[in-house]
Amino acid sequence: MSVTSAAPATRSRWIALGAIATSLLMTVLDGSIVTVAMPAIQNDLGFSPAGLSWVVNAYLIAFGSLLLLAGRLGDLIGRKRVFLAGTAVFVASSLLAGVSTGAELLIVARFLQGVGSAAAAAVGLGILVTLFPDPGERARAIAVFSFTGAGGATLGSVLGGLLTDALTWHWIFFINLPIGIAALAVAVSVLPADRGPGLSAGVDVPGALLVTGGLMLGIYTVVGIEEHGWLSARTLGFGVLTLALLAGFIIRQATAKAPLMPLRIFRSRGVSGANLVQILMVAALFAFQFLLALYLQRVLGYGAAQTGFAMLPAAVVIGVVSLGVSARLNVRFGERRVLLAGLVLLVALLGLLTRLPVRADYVTDLLPVMLLAAGFGLALPALTTLGMSGAGEEDAGLASGVFNTTQQIGMALGVAVLSTLAASRTGDLLAGGGSQAEALTGGYRLAFTVGAGLLATALVVAFLVLREPRRTR
Repeated sequence: MSVTSAAPATRSRWIALGAIATSLLMTVLDGSIVTVAMPAIQNDLGFSPAGLSWVVNAYLIAFGSLLLLAGRLGDLIGRKRVFLAGTAVFVASSLLAGVSTGAELLIVARFLQGVGSAAAAAVGLGILVTLFPDPGERARAIAVFSFTGAGGATLGSVLGGLLTDALTWHWIFFINLPIGIAALAVAVSVLPADRGPGLSAGVDVPGALLVTGGLMLGIYTVVGIEEHGWLSARTLGFGVLTLALLAGFIIRQATAKAPLMPLRIFRSRGVSGANLVQILMVAALFAFQFLLALYLQRVLGYGAAQTGFAMLPAAVVIGVVSLGVSARLNVRFGERRVLLAGLVLLVALLGLLTRLPVRADYVTDLLPVMLLAAGFGLALPALTTLGMSGAGEEDAGLASGVFNTTQQIGMALGVAVLSTLAASRTGDLLAGGGSQAEALTGGYRLAFTVGAGLLATALVVAFLVLREPRRTR
């Protein structure tokens, strides 16, 4: 398989990185902005509590299930084409979401947003690693990319609160229009024109149907666990069917002449180990990103905007570490060591949260937690580099799609496991006579404890499995 691409000048490459990061920022902001605005959306459109969850779930199902397919399509027909198409779909569906006057239309728009996000995100990292072959430049570029993902989620909470309080929830979607149009305008002119070998080199239709159906059904099953329970007939039945579809996909990839996902990519310890670490890490960090925000609002009584500002120091330290020092540390000490250091900080972060009091003081109880979020800024760029280290140019889109897919799997598992544990513990404490604030805090503490355990496991896996990638120029 061959891939041809133009080699853009240095300045154009960094402008191209800006376009990729802007598209990523748009999709990341969208996720956290929507979370903050959910109560306003429910009140305006008359969602039931169960129906409201589909404002998030519709997006997650489309996004998580299509990443792998979109990444491979980028390798086959051109990553620039897929990136532009995905960004355009996301912008158009954001307009549809913003003008929605009914629950059904908003859910359809959110599903289409997930489709567009999957296409753009799946190939974005693949474009980046081919743009920056030099290890030092690649480290700096990945630092920018990683900060956009990690810091953007926190910034979205701030922006979502401000837009919802100052204007209406419709503007959390309208804000995507100028950002997306600007990203498209820049990307058209600066992204290198690449041409893959064509669909004939890898159109594995049975494989595409198996993996897309398996991932879609799997995410649908996971997001329903909190409502239906782990041992319900729905969860067990769909879970078995999901495993069967994914097992069929693996068998298909091992035997197909032109597989959708060549299994050779997992021969790299860096690729396999980094994706496993990412699943554990992202699942754990759901506790920080979302459950801590719920604690601030439901226990301490913070408003939407106040919650966003309370978590702003985390975004600041992530940005300082990601953009200021992570690239230099990765080049000097190696990604594996930097990843381990970042994971240690993150274990300490969730460790502090396991002792969170009912009446927390922000400066003494919460600000240290926000500062330890510097571990994100160390861990994410290093992990991204390791996750892409074993991919050649012909598989860069696939490796990017795999890396983004495991991120979504980790997020879905974090939502299912930690939310369910927190809700169950809260119910038990309420039944035992505890106050609402005490019961909620007890539930969150349990989730933080399990999250810390997941991070500790990720630390062990990273130490035992990962190796430094070979440096090539």
